[in-house]
Amino acid sequence: MRKDGRQVARENEARVLRALHRFGWLRTRDLAALCWRRWASRPSGTPGVGPTAPTASAVRMAQRTMRRLRDARLVITAQGPDGSRLYALSEGGARALKDAGVTAISGKDVVRGFSSAYYRHRCIANEVAIAGMVQGFRASTEREIAQGLWLGGEAGIAGKRPDVLLRSGDRVHWVEVERSRKNSRDYRALLVWLGKVLQDSTRRDGARLLGPGQVWGRVIFICTPAFEAKLRKDLTGAGWTAQQVDALSSFESALYSFEDTLFPK
Repeated sequence: MRKDGRQVARENEARVLRALHRFGWLRTRDLAALCWRRWASRPSGTPGVGPTAPTASAVRMAQRTMRRLRDARLVITAQGPDGSRLYALSEGGARALKDAGVTAISGKDVVRGFSSAYYRHRCIANEVAIAGMVQGFRASTEREIAQGLWLGGEAGIAGKRPDVLLRSGDRVHWVEVERSRKNSRDYRALLVWLGKVLQDSTRRDGARLLGPGQVWGRVIFICTPAFEAKLRKDLTGAGWTAQQVDALSSFESALYSFEDTLFPK
């Protein structure tokens, strides 16, 4: 039996509210790519982390849905540094999800104000998570990870949290968005952590840093070419072979722009 328009609209609204709960905030284009696209039932191969382009009809559907949710006061809006309209849960939207059995809170604090650097980093992390979901991966968003709602919990894995985690079966793919140059302390910590992951990934009795039965996939860096060159050089200097670097990690330096786009004042 074909669903009537009102039922379809309600289902669209429910999907959007759940997405905002998981991500904290999203742009119209993000919602269109995530909620108006058929997801693969299971992934095939390693994750593609490039942005998912929504169709024109998906964008129109997202715009109509967000207009209804604004009118119903279930979402709040803000403007990103690049002029994009951002949506987050209102108190009413959070209550609607709680009535449906989802423990949710308002997103008013997450859109209250942030730097252009933070905004660009979060946009990229969100797009990576959306790409993974559409491909059939189980994704932990940056928002969920910050709340401890992921595989590593509050403590992280070997003391570190990713920007996005993508899982397929027993395989875990760790995503780092390296938008800017790390300070020396954080960079040294990254090298130490990667050494622990390399050792853990090659244990004959299975990985111990992950959950039972989990195995390491790739550590995927969304980064600049300069960051890739430096990290490869420093890992080699620390005793890694080129084969070890390529087996454990991958680098995507052309998929995203790291430049801030601001309107003139």
